[in-house]
Amino acid sequence: MQIEIWTVKMNKNPYEVLGVARDASDADIKKAYHKLVMKYHPDKNPGDKTAEEKFKEVNNAFDILKDPQKRAAYDRFGDAAFAGGNGASAGMGGNPFGNGAFHFDMGGGAGMEDILREAMRGFGFGGFDGGGRGGQTAQARGRDLLDEVVITMRDAYFGKMHTVKFASNVKCEKCNGYGTSDGKPAPTCPRCHGTGYVNMQRGFFAMQTPCPECNGLGHKIDKKCSECDGTGAVHKNRTIDVKIPAGIEDGARLRLAGQGEAGVNGGPAGDFYLDVRVKPDNRFERDGANLIMHVDLPFTTLALGGEIEIETIDDKKLSVKVPAGTQVGEKLRVRGHGMPTGRGASFGDLYISIGVVIPTKLTEKQKKILTEFADTKNAKKGWF
Repeated sequence: MQIEIWTVKMNKNPYEVLGVARDASDADIKKAYHKLVMKYHPDKNPGDKTAEEKFKEVNNAFDILKDPQKRAAYDRFGDAAFAGGNGASAGMGGNPFGNGAFHFDMGGGAGMEDILREAMRGFGFGGFDGGGRGGQTAQARGRDLLDEVVITMRDAYFGKMHTVKFASNVKCEKCNGYGTSDGKPAPTCPRCHGTGYVNMQRGFFAMQTPCPECNGLGHKIDKKCSECDGTGAVHKNRTIDVKIPAGIEDGARLRLAGQGEAGVNGGPAGDFYLDVRVKPDNRFERDGANLIMHVDLPFTTLALGGEIEIETIDDKKLSVKVPAGTQVGEKLRVRGHGMPTGRGASFGDLYISIGVVIPTKLTEKQKKILTEFADTKNAKKGWF
């Protein structure tokens, strides 16, 4: 499997990239994203470098706007909000998937306070940590991972297993993610006391710089783990089997807890998310748990009544009674043959939308019969 690594820096307005207003709702942002990502997907534009770059820009823009914390940070600080090396910038690159649909999402470790702290450090101001809080000594949750799958309506009806193959950082089992040879937490750095930063006085300003003793880590590893070289994580090819439940709707997001990126310093892993898109079906339209199919019938069947045979989405053949006098546009209801609702053995209904087949070639006898009927009183009232 070919692995593609993305290192794209977000330097364009994400609202402009997705073509939405700054006050756009989450639903509008998601709708715009899905429209553009399908337009510029590498599978639809093989070899087109321009489309590939647009695809990356769209993913990066959505990565910011779909997350309330990232969006708030961008609205206030612009690109500077992600320039301090904090958790918010983790979503801007490092794509381990070959198909281009997979990207990192910010985990739970960066809030507005963290963003402001890193912005202050970026401008050279210290003292924002409030008494030495910070650094990377504390365990940090790993980043979330996100992928998308497109399935058919039948897959949505029956449910299916979807296998995702990718490469990402996972916790080093030999050292339990601590990076130490004995698999225990590394000792706190004596110089910075675990903050990862030291204070320096420059004129009237108290400034913070990364601790030279521990290189800003907040802890010192005397003897590194031989497996991960002290990082606490190893890069591995992974396979995840995701169960897509029967009855799933277009746009649903599935979450697999703890299947994301490895945490920092032995912290918990992030989560894995799978966005599910359901392709339109040639025979059925979906309305929640109900299905709608269109059937054209001869006008004689509509007038006189009769029975028709239909095939359901699960390949069952049913005989459906058409009442005499059925009108074009009416819907016949077949209970329990729609989509699974996810509540036990409950199903929605199937509706048959009635159309009419108008004959284009008539025999002389047929023409005579229709002409005679057209001259009757009831026909002149608009029966047909």
